[in-house]
Amino acid sequence: MENFKTNTRLDQLAPSSILAFDAEISKIPGIIKLTLGEPDFNTPEHVKDAGKTSITNNASHYTDSSGKLALRTAASTFLSQKYHANYDPATQIVVTVGATGAIYSTITALTNPDDEIIIPIPIFPFYIPVTLLNGAKPIFVDTTADGFKLTPEKLSATLAAHPKAKMLIMNYPTNPTGVTYDRAELEALVAPIRNKPIVVLSDEIYSELSYSQKHVSLGEVLPEQTILVTGVSKSHAMTGWRIGFAAGPADLIQKIAMINQFTVTSATTNAQDAAIEALTAGADDGLIMQAEYLKRRDYLIQRLTAMGIEVIKPDGAFYIFMRIPAQFGTDSFAFGHQLAQEAQLGLVPGGAFPAGEGYMRLSYAASLANITTAMDRLEAFINANQK
Repeated sequence: MENFKTNTRLDQLAPSSILAFDAEISKIPGIIKLTLGEPDFNTPEHVKDAGKTSITNNASHYTDSSGKLALRTAASTFLSQKYHANYDPATQIVVTVGATGAIYSTITALTNPDDEIIIPIPIFPFYIPVTLLNGAKPIFVDTTADGFKLTPEKLSATLAAHPKAKMLIMNYPTNPTGVTYDRAELEALVAPIRNKPIVVLSDEIYSELSYSQKHVSLGEVLPEQTILVTGVSKSHAMTGWRIGFAAGPADLIQKIAMINQFTVTSATTNAQDAAIEALTAGADDGLIMQAEYLKRRDYLIQRLTAMGIEVIKPDGAFYIFMRIPAQFGTDSFAFGHQLAQEAQLGLVPGGAFPAGEGYMRLSYAASLANITTAMDRLEAFINANQK
């Protein structure tokens, strides 16, 4: 509409370059894509059956805006048994529309315009537009020189330079690199902020996909200052069901629940019933998928290393961050387009992530057959372009 002013903060943003790139290359005939973070597994049958039963039983009405108490109780038990993160289901957990809903509601509820939010990069880009839409300022900390992990030293230096910092974003296992943190690393990392007026938004959606070590939650390490974000999308292949959680101190969860209520009223009722089944009878369903992802990861590392490609060995999630071979330069979108056009292979350009230029992200949430063909195509492409 001519001369109609929209939210000016939207002018600072651009649509997701990951989705745009994926849509563009999807038009190429015969392309194999290792792009999106979408599990290739189906939702477990018993979880689907619970959703069907919910519909049959006419569970078609609103629930409490914070989610069914039975689901919050199931989430509380799951988090306690798996990660020793203990929450009162009545006051310390809110059910959201996916983990992204939890992220949006948390940043919106807990920040004011001009507050500063510390964001280690490269990282899943979603946190950045939500920060900007709320008038807050992202403070980026480049982790590429530190094995793609935030260090206590860099965090302390950032805090000293930005005394207005109010929130720290943590996402681990990390998208796009797959790196994660052990207990000692987390204890050292939170030391500079412990007992200070800084909240950690800890996005642990990939917690069930940790490989060589058991996932350690900041909900256990720093419970008084952490908003733990998780959900059933990755652990139970339920991305489309859109069920996530925010858990943390009761006074903060109350505010987060208000934003959740104002934006979505409540999560879908039958999806909540399916999630109850997932977190109770299906508490270990994610471990079956984890074993398959591990096989794929190891195969990819073996193939990529044999090609002479530098990779960041992931210890969680289902992504590999690989450095673009030197003969192709560092422009990840140019490399991605060339690879898609000439080899019919789709990878996400690292430039879609802040501080990710020069790399490509491979998702191994795909069948081993497709991964094998993808590696054959990549190898042939590299060999054909040797200088």
